[in-house]
Amino acid sequence: GRGVRRRACLRMPVKASLLSELLLQKRTWTGGRSAADRMNRELYELIKSEILMGSLSGGTRLPPSRILGQEIGVSRNTVLHAYDQLLAEGYVTATVGRGTFVADVPLDPSRCHKTTTPKALSSGPEDGGRAVLSSRGARLLERRGASDRQWGAFAAGVPDVSLFPRDIWARLLGRHWRKPQSEMLSYSTGGGHPALRRALAEHLRLVRSVQCEPEQIIVTAGIHQAIDLVARLLGDVGDRAWVEDPGYWGTRSVLASNGIEVTPVPVDPHGLAPDNELLRGPAPRFIFTTPSHQYPLGMVMSLPRRLMLIEYARQAGCWIIEDDYDSEFRFEGRPLASLQGLDTHERVIYMGTFSKTLFPGLRTGYMVLPRSIATSAMQALSELYREGQLVQQAALADFMAEGHYAAHIRRVRQSYARRHTLLREALSRHLGNDWPVASREAGLHLVLLLPDDADDVGISNAIRAHQILARPLSRYYESPANARKGLLLGYACVPEEAIDEGVRTIARAVGSALSPR
Repeated sequence: GRGVRRRACLRMPVKASLLSELLLQKRTWTGGRSAADRMNRELYELIKSEILMGSLSGGTRLPPSRILGQEIGVSRNTVLHAYDQLLAEGYVTATVGRGTFVADVPLDPSRCHKTTTPKALSSGPEDGGRAVLSSRGARLLERRGASDRQWGAFAAGVPDVSLFPRDIWARLLGRHWRKPQSEMLSYSTGGGHPALRRALAEHLRLVRSVQCEPEQIIVTAGIHQAIDLVARLLGDVGDRAWVEDPGYWGTRSVLASNGIEVTPVPVDPHGLAPDNELLRGPAPRFIFTTPSHQYPLGMVMSLPRRLMLIEYARQAGCWIIEDDYDSEFRFEGRPLASLQGLDTHERVIYMGTFSKTLFPGLRTGYMVLPRSIATSAMQALSELYREGQLVQQAALADFMAEGHYAAHIRRVRQSYARRHTLLREALSRHLGNDWPVASREAGLHLVLLLPDDADDVGISNAIRAHQILARPLSRYYESPANARKGLLLGYACVPEEAIDEGVRTIARAVGSALSPR
C-alpha cells in the first residue's frame, strides 16, 4: 500500500552524480597519500555543510561509499572515514544491509539559501575572526607586541640557546624520568617542586640579596603568568597600575586583559619617575618596575628612588612588582641588589625567569611573595592553572644544586659581553662615534636612538625585509606623544661573525630613511 511505497522512497539514495557534482564544485584537495587525512576531513566538512544547509534532507540515503569515491576521484576509505565521522557526530544514521541515511538535524539558518561556496575550513568570518572577539580581546590584539620571530639577528631579549648545556640537561632529566614517583606525574599543588624552591631561595639570597624562605617562592610558567596571577588575586577590575613608559608590552597586555587600568609613568636616568602630582593623587593598586635594568632603556634605579617607592607603597598600601628579568647579565662588577631586599614592610613582589638565563622554551619563572599572601597565591595558582612539570622542575633543581647553573651563567655572560662590545664597535664604525646609543654594561640588548622625527617603525620594516629584526622603540611607549624613536638591537643570539654585516644593513636603512629627500 501507500505506506510500503513511502518506506521504499525513503530508502532510495540520492543520486550519486548529484551529490558528486556538489562536492566536486567545492573540493580543494589534491591527490596523494600524504593528503589523505586532509581529504578525509574536507569531505566530511563538505557533506556536513550540505546537511546543515538543507541540501541533503533528513531521511535521504547517501550513495554507497564505493560509488561516491569513484565519482569524485577519492578512495573508498576516504568516503568511509567521512561517513564514520558524520555517524559519530549524529549527522547520519547507518544500518547494516540498508545503508547510510541523513539524520533529522536542525538546519543552520546562517548556511541556508546561500549560493556561494561555504568556507567549511575557514578560521572565522570574513574579517579574520575579529567579529567574534570581545571588545577587550580586540583591544589586546590591536596593541599586541609579540613578534612572529623569536630567533636571529637582532632579536631583543632572546638568549643564545645554542650555548645551553643540553647534554647535562638530558642526563638530569633522564635521571628523574627513569623511575619517577607517581606524584611527579600529577598536578603540582605546592607552588612548585620543593627542591627547586629551596635552590631558588639559596640562589636569590646569595646573588640578588632577596630576603626569602622557600615557602615564599612560587614556581610559574614565566613572568606573564606571574603577572596574571597577581592581577587576579590582588586586583579588581578598574584598579590602576603604574607602569614604566617606555616599558615591557607584555605587562600592559596582561594587566589590560584583567581589567586593570594602566597609568604610564615616565622614566628618567634614575628609573621610574612619578611626578608630585601623581604622588599626591589617588594611589594605584600596583607599581610595576624593572629597577635593576630598566626595560628597554637600560638605566638602573637609584637608591633614593628605590627607598622613595618603598615608603610610598607602605603609606599608600599598594604593591610594588619588581620584574628582575635579566639582572644576571651584568658585565662589570657584581649584579645589583634587588629592590625587594630593601623592603622591610612586605610590599614588594619579586619576579624572575629562566627564559633569559637558560632558554625561553623552558617556560619556567618564579615569584617571591610576602609571607602574608604566599599561601593564598599558592592556592590560587592551583585553582587557576593546574600546574605540573614537576619532573622538569626536579631536573632544574639538580642543575642549580650541582653548580651547572652558576657555571652556565659565567660562561654566557662572557660571551654576551663580547657581543655587546662588538655591536657597539660596529655601530661606531658604520654610523659614527657620536651616534647616540642607550646602553649599559648589562643585559641582552641595547637601543640605537634615532632623531625625534624619524619613522622608526618604517625603518624597522625596511630592515626586516633583509631578514633582520630591529624592533622600533616607539612601540614600547604607552603615550605616543612622548615616544622617543629608536631601534632595539638584541645581541645575545647573534653569532659574533654576523654582527658587523648586520649592522651594515641597519646603517644603510637608517641612512636611506634619514637622508634629505
